[in-house]
Amino acid sequence: MKRYSVIFGFLASCMTAVWMAACGPIGAEEPFDPGYFSLPEVAYFPTQTNEPAANPLSTEGVRLGRFLFYDLRLGGHHDADSLLSCASCHVQAHGFESGLDNDRLENGKMRGAAGFSTVHAMLPLVNIAYNTRCLGWNGAFDYPSKHLEDLIRATLLDTAEFAGTVSGIEERIRGIDWYPPLFAAAFGTSQVTFDRICQALAQFVRSLVSHDSKFDRFMRGETILSDEEMKGYVLFVTEEGADCFHCHGGIGNVLFSTYEPLVNGLDPQEAFTDPYDRAFVSGQASDKGAYRVPTLRNIEYTAPYMHDGRFTTLEEVIDQYSEGLHYSPHISPLMHHVGDKGVQLTPVEKQCLKAFLLTLSDENFIRNPLYSNPFRHDTIPGFEEESAQ
Repeated sequence: MKRYSVIFGFLASCMTAVWMAACGPIGAEEPFDPGYFSLPEVAYFPTQTNEPAANPLSTEGVRLGRFLFYDLRLGGHHDADSLLSCASCHVQAHGFESGLDNDRLENGKMRGAAGFSTVHAMLPLVNIAYNTRCLGWNGAFDYPSKHLEDLIRATLLDTAEFAGTVSGIEERIRGIDWYPPLFAAAFGTSQVTFDRICQALAQFVRSLVSHDSKFDRFMRGETILSDEEMKGYVLFVTEEGADCFHCHGGIGNVLFSTYEPLVNGLDPQEAFTDPYDRAFVSGQASDKGAYRVPTLRNIEYTAPYMHDGRFTTLEEVIDQYSEGLHYSPHISPLMHHVGDKGVQLTPVEKQCLKAFLLTLSDENFIRNPLYSNPFRHDTIPGFEEESAQ
C-alpha cells in the first residue's frame, strides 16, 4: 500500500504542476495582450517610422486613441464654447485638416478652446507615422529628440488650442465609467493618466495612413494616368517644368514632402513678421521665414493652404510658385526659379499640374470607417447617451 501511495502521490504532484503551468497561480490575472497593430503594407512607402519603443502601436491603444480623438471633453472646459476635440479642427472629410467650412476657422487660423486663435494654420494628419524629420510648421518637435506624443501633450496644454491642464483632463476622462476599461485593455491597467492619454492619441494619429489615391493605384499598376495628369506629373518632377519635386518628392518619395523647414519665397514683408517661424526654434537668422514643407497628399481636401492659411484654392498656390516668388537672402537653394519670380507656367501647364495634384486625393481615406467618429459606430456599455462630435 505504501508503494501505491507514493506512486499516486507522485502522479498527483505531476498533474498539479501541469495544471498550474497551464492555468497559472490561483487568482492570477490574464496575460496582458493589447493586440499588435500593423500599418498597411505599401511596397513603395518608407520602412522607417517614428513609432517610439515606449509606445508601440496596438489594436487596443489605437481604439482608445480614436475615442479620445473625438471626445469633446479634452477642451479646457471653461464654458460651452471650450468643448473641443481633436476632430473639431482635424476633420476626416478634409483629410484631417480644418476645411474652409469649419466654424472655428478665422482668417486662416483656428479658434481654440479659450477663444484665442492658433499661431499657425492647421496641418493635415496624414501619414504622420512616416515623418522622421520634424512636426509642426516650425519643426519645433524634431525627431528623434521629440516625438508625436510631445506635440500632442503641448497641444492639449496650449492656451491657444485646448487650454487644458494635466489634472483637469485626467479628471474628466477618469470620471467616465467606460474609459478605465479601455485604458486597461490598452495599457494593462485601468489607471487614467495624462501621459497615457497622449500615447493613445499618438497611436491613433499614426494609424491614419493614406495609400489608395489614383496615384497609388498608378504606382501599383492598377490604373493609368490621363494624358493631362501625366503631363502634370512630368511638370511636377522636372526642373524645367514646375520643379515641385525637390521639396515635395514624387520620385522615390511618395510621401510628397521632405518635411524639411525652408524659406519658400513668400513675401518677406508678410512671412518674416511671424515670431514663431523656424528661427524661433533654431535661433538661426537664416531660418527667418522658414516653415516645414507640408505633404501634398489629399491636397484637394486640405484648404486653407500655407502656414498662415492665406490661400483657399489650389489655383492660388500654383500661381504663387509660377509667378509670385520673392527673393530673400536666405531663400532655399531649392527654389531655382526665384530669379524669374517663379517657373512661369502657361495656363495649360497650370491645368495639367492641378490635374496631377488631384490624383493624390484618397477618397477611401476620408471615408474610412476605422478613422471616423466611434461615438456613432462603436458599442461600449454606458456610453450610448454621450454626445457625439
